[in-house]
This record gives sequence, C-alpha cells and structure tokens, in this order.
Amino acid sequence: MENFLLKLSIMLVPGLMAITCHEVSHGYIAYLRGDNTAKRLGRLTLNPLKHIDLLGTVILPLMCLYLGGVIFGWAKPVPVDFSNLRKPKRDMIWVSAAGPITNILLATASALLLRGLIVIGDSFGSNILLSVFIEPVTMMLAFSVYMNLVLAIFNMIPVLPLDGGRVMVGLLPNRLSIAYAGMERYGMLIIFAIVLFFPAVLSHFIGPILYLGLNLLIGAKYIGLLSMHL
Repeated sequence: MENFLLKLSIMLVPGLMAITCHEVSHGYIAYLRGDNTAKRLGRLTLNPLKHIDLLGTVILPLMCLYLGGVIFGWAKPVPVDFSNLRKPKRDMIWVSAAGPITNILLATASALLLRGLIVIGDSFGSNILLSVFIEPVTMMLAFSVYMNLVLAIFNMIPVLPLDGGRVMVGLLPNRLSIAYAGMERYGMLIIFAIVLFFPAVLSHFIGPILYLGLNLLIGAKYIGLLSMHL
C-alpha cells in the first residue's frame, strides 16, 4: 500500500494536467473554428474538476496502476457540435487531432525540463537539500512524458469515438466517411472489450511506439528509472 501511495503521489499532478490540457485543446480549437459549445458550458478551463470522468480518470488508471499494466485513461469529453464548425469535415480533423498534439507538446516540454533538472543536479553534486527537491520533481516530469505519450498514442487508435477515429472520418471520402461514422455505436464496446479482456493486445500496440517516444525524449537511462517506479 505504501508503494501504491508513493506512485499515486508522483502521478496525480502530471496525470490530471495531461487529460485536462487534452480536453481543453479540443474545445479551444473548436471555438477558433466556429463552435462555442465548450466555452458556453464552462469547459474551456484548466480546472481538472471540470473534466474528471469517474471511470476513465479515476477507476481505470487506478486499476492499471494496481495491476502494473500500461497506465492510461481519459477525461470527460469536451462537447463539440461539429455542425457549428465553418467546414465541419475538414475542421473535425483539427479539433480531433488537437488533443494528441497537445499531449506530444506537453511530453516534449516535460522532457526538456527533466533534462534541465538533471544538468542542475549533476552540477551541484551530492547536495542533500537539492536532491530532496529534485528527485520527486524529476520523477513527476518523467511520468508526465510517459502519460502524455500514452494518451497521444491511445487516442490516435482509429476507432470511434477516439480522436483517431474522428480524424479518419474527416479524411475519408464522403461515402466511406458516413459508413465509418456509423460504427461509432460499437466503438466503446470494442475499446472496453480490449481493455478488460485483452490488455496484452493493447500493450503490444502501444508499447513499441511508447518505448520509441520515451527513448527519443528522455533516453534509456530514465526509461529504466521510470520503470522502477511504475
């Protein structure tokens, strides 16, 4: 239990920031392209309480953490009325892609801060007071890189209602797009079935891309450090 609480303390802030920024970016791009639904409902806010989904933000990540699998989840979707967009089919691509793009940018920013802290820590050597501050912040930044990459990869799976599915709807020719959109009613059932009954399939899909991203952003040394704490 002590180890579980330690992990939770490291993951809580970067995890909430990742899902909150993901959802706000959807609403903000929709607002820029003509739909003010999210703004009107008070969802263009960085207050995480406005975006928490009981299953996707609380239960599923805690289960993943407890069971030791790939940690992922989602927030309460920001409402977007695609019919209000200036060019609905084209703008749907940008609105949908905004979330994963935001997560990739957050992962990159966290990696740069992490590398900066490592340089500072090495410069001051074995300063105990500095180490007490740097070590937990380093782990939070490393988890921020991890969590944002997982969210970006997971959400770009081309299954509706995930962002990747909506990007596909926007990219496909009209007839195929309509047929593909009709599959949305089964999308969440497919996702839940994979998550609950075939988690290894999901891990095999996300794992290699995630490892590549982590290796590029923080390097093999800190992937190992991160693995020790997850």
